[in-house]
Amino acid sequence: METAPTLDLTADVVSLTRALVDIESVSHDEQRIADAVEQALRACDHLTVVRRGHTIVARTDLGRDERVVLAGHLDTVPVNDNLPARIDEEAGVMHGLGSCDMKGGDAVILHLAATLTEPVRDLTYVLYEAEEVEERFNGLKHLAASDPDLLAADFAILMEPSNAGVEAGCQGTLRVEVTARGERAHSARSWKGVNAIHAAGEILDRLAVYEERRPVIDGLEYREGLNAVRIRGGVAGNVVPDECVVEVNHRFAPDRSTAEAEAFVREFFAGYDVTLTDLAPGALPGLGRPAARAFVEATGGRVAPKFGWTDVARFTDLGIPAVNYGPGDPLLAHKADERVPLDDITTCETTLRRWLTGGLA
Repeated sequence: METAPTLDLTADVVSLTRALVDIESVSHDEQRIADAVEQALRACDHLTVVRRGHTIVARTDLGRDERVVLAGHLDTVPVNDNLPARIDEEAGVMHGLGSCDMKGGDAVILHLAATLTEPVRDLTYVLYEAEEVEERFNGLKHLAASDPDLLAADFAILMEPSNAGVEAGCQGTLRVEVTARGERAHSARSWKGVNAIHAAGEILDRLAVYEERRPVIDGLEYREGLNAVRIRGGVAGNVVPDECVVEVNHRFAPDRSTAEAEAFVREFFAGYDVTLTDLAPGALPGLGRPAARAFVEATGGRVAPKFGWTDVARFTDLGIPAVNYGPGDPLLAHKADERVPLDDITTCETTLRRWLTGGLA
């Protein structure tokens, strides 16, 4: 078995980001990076460290009045000729797989974990596996089920890329398969059958005229979406197909429950077979909660809605208010030219350090 690389968590956050990017950690292959993170955190005497699978939790226990979770996932999407990391000093950015999503945020978490020995809030640091794949593999989901006590807190910050600004809540996500059915026939005698691919045109027509909801929640405007993301059908080059399946993704605002979102989609496609394949709830902004309000104020008072789904929803399910706050532009996540501004990384580290030390560090 390959030895885990050594991480220096006291190094500056840009150097630490580069070191993390250079450890390949595509989803389901996180052992090397998890080993390295665990080894580095266990060297910190002020932390209690627990490992579950390839998810690492480190906690302070100082008896503070408030506990905050800082969380980030260790995995990335597949490599796309974008390793190792490369720094463009002139542009002030780091290129490389995971630099934006989300090893810049992970570096901030790990650096703070190693260097904040007397924070004014107790801290729980969570570095987890398998966020970029199906929800059933998600390390944070498994941890919430097996050890919810490890996640108990007054407030949580998920360090997903958010341009070093606060993004509150998140939209839910739902996927369904909408099936048009027909009857097979030889294509030379097509009138003897019913072409299911042609019948699927009505599904696409409905999607083309869909009008998005744009609810305002806690002063933030969310924008829903309903989109065909994949289509499959056909039997052979000389057969009229009897089935065509359109996969549809619905992104719904956090004022809708999962049951309400599913009911909406089923009604929208009334007359067709609709099979639910994936469903995750959204998260309300929760900006009225004291801890969330204090953090927003500490970061300058600016906040935007989170349109994509993130694991803040898991904290919401646990009754913990949470926001997204991390370095990098989420629009660059998963791109071949993924990159993160160096200033974003240092800004997030400086801001969090100031807030977690009461402005004393």
